[in-house]
Amino acid sequence: MCDSCGCNITPGNQHLPQAGEAVEVLQGLLAENDHQAQHNRAHFDGHQVLTINLMSSPGSGKTALLEATIAQLKNRYRIAVIEGDLETENDAERIRAQGVAAIQITTGSACHLDAHMVHDALHKIDLDGIDLLFIENVGNLVCPASFDLGQHLNITLLSTTEGDDKPAKYPLIFRAADLVLLNKVDLLPLLDDFDPSKAEQNLRNLASDAPMLSLSARKGQGMSAWFDWLEKTLAQQLNNSPEVATVAHHHSHHG
Repeated sequence: MCDSCGCNITPGNQHLPQAGEAVEVLQGLLAENDHQAQHNRAHFDGHQVLTINLMSSPGSGKTALLEATIAQLKNRYRIAVIEGDLETENDAERIRAQGVAAIQITTGSACHLDAHMVHDALHKIDLDGIDLLFIENVGNLVCPASFDLGQHLNITLLSTTEGDDKPAKYPLIFRAADLVLLNKVDLLPLLDDFDPSKAEQNLRNLASDAPMLSLSARKGQGMSAWFDWLEKTLAQQLNNSPEVATVAHHHSHHG
């Protein structure tokens, strides 16, 4: 966790005691966060809403992926988005332009969302009216992986402009992923320093068996495999399959 950016203290937990050793405070915050996350997940399961946490560094294409996904699926599934950013409603406005509800959470100095923030946002969403909720986390490859939000699944984006060593450098967020999306593959001909096979090998070196799909959200390349994965996962949730509905965030992010 990065004390320097203030991410240990968020609007969702600032009412809790902050005194004592930093380690004890952090353990307390994570325990309180996990308790809230369990409540969030119970809400999602009760309403049969598949909830997906999107994580990546800034500028990797999370919002563009959501725009393309909503355009493809909004006539078949009811979708809503929770957007997390330090400031502005820019991304939420892009999502609303697609005709779906987007709730903006501005985190101020906190470089991640937490379960309390998501719970507050849920008061503005009719869970009975949606099938699929995306949570677009704050762009950051470190802290978001440590905070359970109550989601069923994590998706980590890696863009070709970032470097194929990112999974090795930031193991926690890639180890937490149920699916890794390699975005901006349309730029590969222009990049001589990104090798998709090295990126995948770095992922496998983390003992991750998460699928890695290559696509370009803006150009539409490789999107069918992503849509297929998402629709299969949605079908499991809507059928109340225990495969998804009982996934209680099986990754341990605190160790």
